[in-house]
This record gives sequence, C-alpha cells and structure tokens, in this order.
Amino acid sequence: MPAGPKSEEAFQRHVVMLAQMYGWRVMHTRPAMVGGKWMTPIQGDPGFPDLVLAHPERGIIFAELKTETGKLRAAQRDWSAVLLAANAEWYLWRPDDLHAIMRRLSLSGP
Repeated sequence: MPAGPKSEEAFQRHVVMLAQMYGWRVMHTRPAMVGGKWMTPIQGDPGFPDLVLAHPERGIIFAELKTETGKLRAAQRDWSAVLLAANAEWYLWRPDDLHAIMRRLSLSGP
C-alpha cells in the first residue's frame, strides 16, 4: 500500500478533504504570527487536538495528526487522557492510517 502524505500539513489537508467528502463538519485552529513567532491563539489548556469532526449520524471525533515519526507532547497526551476518560472518541492519526481513517469517516460509529 502506498504511504499517505508525508508532511503533517499535507496529511491534515487530506484528512479535512476526506471528512468533508463524507459530510463531516470540521474545526481546526490555525496558527498566526504573534510577536514574530507562530502561535495558535487559544484561551484554555494547550495541546487540544488538531481536528474536531462532527457528523449528525456518525458522532464527534477528536483527532491529533502526526507524521509517521511525530511524537505527542505532554499537553497532547493530557488532552487525550481526559477525552478518553470522558468516553470521547479520540484518535492519533498518521499518514499510514488513511485506510482506517476513511473507514471510520464513512461508518456510523467507532
């Protein structure tokens, strides 16, 4: 099977396109230049997942996206633990997961 997109940015564009193709609403907060540094302006706890996907019949998904070698930061691990403890559907998705991602986005549940 061919590998998916290699950069996290390309991978994210691909996942967003797939989600929208399957009728999901997509939320992603983009970084902005703040004081000469790229930052994601937030209020609250850092490490929130990259994407929130919502579908009226298929549920709500929180997805953290990483390259094949990307590692979760501590704040991202904290969010995953809280979301999973709250019975939320949370995933760590990598480019090689594209078939599983497509399967989940097309199904009615996890």
